Amino acid sequence: MAKNEGQIVIKKYANRRLYNTGTSTYVTLEDLAEMVKKGEDFTVQDAKSGDDITHSVLTQIIFEQESKTGNTLLPISFLRQLITYYGDQMQMVVPSFLEHSMRAFSEQQSQMREQVNRAFGETPLGKNLQLPMQMVEDQVRRNTELFQQAMQMFSPFMTPPAAKESRKAEAKDIDELKEQLRALQNKLDNL
Repeated sequence: MAKNEGQIVIKKYANRRLYNTGTSTYVTLEDLAEMVKKGEDFTVQDAKSGDDITHSVLTQIIFEQESKTGNTLLPISFLRQLITYYGDQMQMVVPSFLEHSMRAFSEQQSQMREQVNRAFGETPLGKNLQLPMQMVEDQVRRNTELFQQAMQMFSPFMTPPAAKESRKAEAKDIDELKEQLRALQNKLDNL
């Protein structure tokens, strides 16, 4: 297997085909998404120049996942906020903050799953979504507060967003999550 310091090397050719040098096979973006989900570490290199283009390929996978399923993972308010940091003094801080937040979320994920399973196990499916929805709302609220605190810590002179606008954005995010949970519940009810 051709690997680069423990990583599988994927070569991207001019015809947009992706070649896994570890398995000597052509792969698709969906295959790469599955590799990520399995925890397989890889880098993507431009076949001609040898440049590392992993970031752009992973971004392309996210874009395709967002448009393919219709179930978006990134709320519009988050995307808007993220765009505002490009070219800003906070641009250097955001990647490490997001990485830390995702790591913390992943660590809490198993605990959240246990709580949701316990909640669904204690109540008949479809009769009471209140507890799982409350847990999701609490998690969103904690993450939002953490993000705002971190931004204020790194930029103490920055005027905080108006509380009213912040609450509206948070309420919209919560409403979007509630709607997604309702849709999931409807699917489960139909099964």
